[in-house]
Amino acid sequence: MSKIIYTNSEGNLIVIHPVESDITEVAKKAVPDGIAYETVEDSVIPTDRSFREAWKQNNKTIEIDMAKAKEVHKNKIRVARELLLNNLDIEYIKALETGADASAIIAKKKALRDAPADSAIDAATNEAALKAQWNTSILGNSPYSS
Repeated sequence: MSKIIYTNSEGNLIVIHPVESDITEVAKKAVPDGIAYETVEDSVIPTDRSFREAWKQNNKTIEIDMAKAKEVHKNKIRVARELLLNNLDIEYIKALETGADASAIIAKKKALRDAPADSAIDAATNEAALKAQWNTSILGNSPYSS
C-alpha cells in the first residue's frame, strides 16, 4: 500500500497512511498547500522507530538525521536517569543522616549527570552505533533492546 511523505514547516517528516485508494485526493486534503510530497511504498518506511523523531525525507526515501538522532538518544538518557537520580538523592540524605560514607552515591550521581555528554554518542555514525552507547551499568535496561 502506498504512503504519502512530506516534511512540514517545522522540519518533521510526516507519514500519511491513506485509507482511500485515490492518493492524489488524500494528498490534496492532508498535505498543506505549497508543501511538496512524495508517494512511496510501505518498504520505504523504516520498521525501527527508535529514532522516529530524526527521520528526514530525501526525495522518495527516508533517512536518519544523525544530529537529531543523537539528541533523541540524549533525551532518552535524561528521562531514564531522572528516577535514578531521585532515588540516589534519597540514599544520599540517608547517608548524611547516619554519617555513612556517601562517596559511592556521589560518584553514581556524577556518572548519571555526565551520561548525555559521553563522547561516544557524538562519535556514533549510524543507528546501531548510537544504540550501543546506552550504558546499562548506570542507566539500566536499554530502551532499544527487544
